[in-house]
Amino acid sequence: MSFGLKNRLSKIIKPQTGKTVMLAVDHGYFQGPTTGLRDIKSAITPLIPYTDCLFITRGILRTCVDPSIDASICLRVSGGPSILGELSNEDITTSMEEALRLNASGVGMSIFVGAQNEDRTIANLGKLVNEAQRYGMPVLAITAVGKEMARDARYLGLACRIAAEMGADFVKTYYCDEFYKVVEGCPVPIVMAGGKKIPERDALQMTFNAIKEGASGVDMGRNIFQSDNPVGMINAIRAIVHDGATVDEAYDLYESSKSQPIEVG
Repeated sequence: MSFGLKNRLSKIIKPQTGKTVMLAVDHGYFQGPTTGLRDIKSAITPLIPYTDCLFITRGILRTCVDPSIDASICLRVSGGPSILGELSNEDITTSMEEALRLNASGVGMSIFVGAQNEDRTIANLGKLVNEAQRYGMPVLAITAVGKEMARDARYLGLACRIAAEMGADFVKTYYCDEFYKVVEGCPVPIVMAGGKKIPERDALQMTFNAIKEGASGVDMGRNIFQSDNPVGMINAIRAIVHDGATVDEAYDLYESSKSQPIEVG
C-alpha cells in the first residue's frame, strides 16, 4: 500500500481509534430530493463538523459544501439508473481526475451481488481499483444483494469477500445477525450502512453491536439526517464508535442535546 493511499485512508478511518463516522448523503443520485435532504445544504451543513468523512456525489460537493471543511470526502463515482429503473444497471460516472480535483480522500461505488447486472458491477469495481491504484486513491465498495437474497451473514459475507478479492480497500455493508462472520471473512475494514430509518435507540444499538462485532465504523445517512435531532444523533453515534460509549450513554447524549443550541465550529 503506497504512502498516498495510506495517507488518504487515514483521513477517513482515524488512526487514533481505527474507526470512522461517515455521513452518507449521496441518496439523491438515484432517489432525488428524498426526505431529510430536500434542502440538502441546510440539512448537512450543521452535521459536517461532527463527521469524519462525507460520502457524497460531485454535484452536491461542488454546490453545497464549504471548501474549508475539516471532514474528508469519499466521492460516489457510480450511478446511472433512478428508483424508476433497474438499480443494478450502474456504471462508473465520475473520473479519477475529477476525484483528485475535488481533493477526495476516497472513491466509492456499488456492487450488486445476485442481481441482474452482477457481473458488470463487479467488473467495474475491478476497473475502478486498477485506475485508483495509479493515483494512490482508496476504493470503497458498497455491497447490495439481489431482491431474492436475504441480508444475512451468508450473502453479505459473500458480497464483502468478493469486494475485497477485487481489491477494494474498505467495504460498506448492512448489519445482520452473526455480523462477526461477515467481518471475519473480509480481510479489509468494514463500515456498517445505516439503512432505512429506525427508532434512534435501535440505531444506536445496531451501531454498538456492529462495533462490538468488528466493524471499523459506520457510514450512516437516514438514521442521522431524518432524526428529529440530527446533531444529537451523530454525536451519539460518535460516542459509541470513537469513545466506546454504551447504548444508554449514547442515548442519554442524544436526548440531552435536544434542549441545547447547535454549535457549528
